[in-house]
Amino acid sequence: MHAGDAVLVAEVVRSGLVESRHRGSVVALAADGSVAFTAGQVDAPMYPRSSNKPAQAAAMLRLGLPLDGELLALAAASHSGEPLHVDGVRRILALGGLEESALRNTPGYPIDHTTMADYVRKGGEPSSLTADCSGKHAAMLLTCVVNSWPTDGYLDPAHPLQVAIRDTVGSLAGAPVAHTGVDGCGAPLFAVPLTGLARMFRSLALAPSGTPDRRVVEAIQAHPEYTSGTTRDEAQLIRGLPGLFAKGGAESVLAAALDDGRAVALKIDDGGYRARMPVLVAALRRLGVDAPVLDELASAPVLGGGHPVGEIRAAIDWPA
Repeated sequence: MHAGDAVLVAEVVRSGLVESRHRGSVVALAADGSVAFTAGQVDAPMYPRSSNKPAQAAAMLRLGLPLDGELLALAAASHSGEPLHVDGVRRILALGGLEESALRNTPGYPIDHTTMADYVRKGGEPSSLTADCSGKHAAMLLTCVVNSWPTDGYLDPAHPLQVAIRDTVGSLAGAPVAHTGVDGCGAPLFAVPLTGLARMFRSLALAPSGTPDRRVVEAIQAHPEYTSGTTRDEAQLIRGLPGLFAKGGAESVLAAALDDGRAVALKIDDGGYRARMPVLVAALRRLGVDAPVLDELASAPVLGGGHPVGEIRAAIDWPA
């Protein structure tokens, strides 16, 4: 994705003056799968980052991963490192007779501020267990155990686990993986167009009941706090809009789909997180989605002296 291809999608207003602007790209699919509208560059390869995680979890279920409910939601998580997340990761590892030392994701602190402060106060150091991708990595290790594959080297793109995940990502996106990189957690990262990301989410949402793909969607819908955190806007959106699931990724990627097949995927060009939810809300509304939670998430406050003095809001001139 090239900077020149992005369009204005959000602005930051302070005391009545536009202070900053965010450019990005958005694609939305109608219920029948046709492209409803786009803004910016949506057909060039891009990294979905952690927005790939629902597809990764679906691939692992297809391979026999024995998870459901909150632990399956955690397998698709970029979690906040809260106690429920850390406990859940330990439970996944225990199912495979695995120790925490088997995790090969990049160590990190909890990303929930309150949890991190308490963790540091107690002498906690960055660890693979508390890092936000540990649920996915624990599920990857368990999938290897179930298939009698080596757990050493499970992050190698040539490992049978990663080959299967790559094939699933490409199949769900309706486009072959255009490039393989390395994600922040160390796992292989599979690039697809932004339109492919929207199709991936639509495919998962429309999967028949009881299939691995649909089980992932239902786990995220039932336990959004496990896929993100108890105070995160993604969980707030999913709780407030029944029939929708969503997953964000680093560098300000965000995708969502409804059970009727409508879907949105977006990328904020500068990688800043603050604009992505207002832009998603604007896109969902243009698709005809309405719910009180969208009013709550349509903008974010800009503070001055600790008090609201403006807002971060969508500012998209949608093509006709």
